[in-house]
Amino acid sequence: MIIKNNTTNLLVTLSLLLILPFVQKQWFNLYSFNINDISFYSILYYLSGTICPSLVCLNSLKNYTYHNFNKNNINSKNIIKGKGLLFLVAINLIFLSYFIADYLYINFDLIFNLFLEGINLPKPDILQLCFFIFLISILLIFKKSRFLLKKLILINFILISLYLWHLQINNINVDDHFYIYRYFGLNDLNLINIFILVAIEISFFTWCFLSYKTNLSDWIVQKPQKGDVIPILNMFIFYFFIIIYYSKLT
Repeated sequence: MIIKNNTTNLLVTLSLLLILPFVQKQWFNLYSFNINDISFYSILYYLSGTICPSLVCLNSLKNYTYHNFNKNNINSKNIIKGKGLLFLVAINLIFLSYFIADYLYINFDLIFNLFLEGINLPKPDILQLCFFIFLISILLIFKKSRFLLKKLILINFILISLYLWHLQINNINVDDHFYIYRYFGLNDLNLINIFILVAIEISFFTWCFLSYKTNLSDWIVQKPQKGDVIPILNMFIFYFFIIIYYSKLT
């Protein structure tokens, strides 16, 4: 029943994402007739920029945050332990912490460039970056702070999405003074924002799997089963439609 409800909710959300760009374009056309005045359609068009980021945050919080995995009787042939587990834990934790630190920096960089002109936000040096990565890694180890950090990431995502919507509406060009400009060599900043979030989602899912219940204290992790990878498949489907949405919107 839970799987059926989740599938239904996903289909409704994806259908809305396919329709929304066409509705927004109609609102934009009506808004363009009175571009210098505040009208009902101008307000609708401005507010419509919050719909997709809100759906992403709600869906991620509900389906991609509190992960549960199968933990049956451990078979010695179906486990990860020792140096192999240490490598997976270290690599995943470092990459996830780096993505989070960099993503938060992008948010502050946008704030300074858009609203605090003349004040340059210095990029962290190696020592500062290592400190932030270490601090975030510590927070990821504990369950409560891990979920709190995930919520902070989603708030960060919706703020960046709103900044980018502001840039698009007001035709503000983004040059190399913006840190986000240097990501992936893409011109579409919305796609950059989505790709960073997807990278964090996948790393967060992997970390949740590795640190699930007593995995790390026992230093034994059962290899993922078929049911464990279903959230990843749903994640790819969902974010694929998000990418389509932003492609059509552009």
